[in-house]
Amino acid sequence: MKTTLITGANRGIGLELAKLLQDNGFHVIVACRNSSPELDALNCQIETNFDVSNTNSIQQLAQKLAGTKLDLLINNAGILGSMSLDKLDYDAIRQQFEVNTLGPLRVSENFLPHLSKGSKIAIITSRMGSIADGSGGQYGYRISKTAVNMVGSCLAHDLKDQGIAVALLHPGYVRTGMTDNNGLIDADESARGLIQRIEELNMNNTGGFWHADGTQLPW
Repeated sequence: MKTTLITGANRGIGLELAKLLQDNGFHVIVACRNSSPELDALNCQIETNFDVSNTNSIQQLAQKLAGTKLDLLINNAGILGSMSLDKLDYDAIRQQFEVNTLGPLRVSENFLPHLSKGSKIAIITSRMGSIADGSGGQYGYRISKTAVNMVGSCLAHDLKDQGIAVALLHPGYVRTGMTDNNGLIDADESARGLIQRIEELNMNNTGGFWHADGTQLPW
């Protein structure tokens, strides 16, 4: 049985990823700050008090899972704080950078001993992090997602010799709590597309930046 660890999967896209991967025969480990009734209803391993901005909590879980080999690590946890140029909040920008950018790097670093040749890392990023495709506004979120794209690109290069592939994945504009239920698609449809992209990930296309629908996105 394959094993996956998903961060921040107590709701939204992460929850749907957990459902689908479990249905696909994975042993699913969910690491999140708090569980939810929807997550509790799944037959997966739930690890709470996990915060991607807190190195100690990441290290504690990595130690708890010592000996557990991961076939797939999904860095899904993220936050969105809306802001415009006339209402910049630098503390909120720093918080989004801690969670959205440094979070996936911390998690990947600390769980690297759990990965081996053939393992995959997926980082749920955003098209809003594309400089070529971007627009104004949402400063903290855009900055953090542009930076995490570089994190993923670096990981892809550094882990290539170990046979570990890395994907940067945009879920689409999804109706979730993060978007106040605005969006173009539902979380289950997004999750199906993301899983298809993960299945297609290999050492020949590692480091790519894709939309859930399969479109390759510009940096």
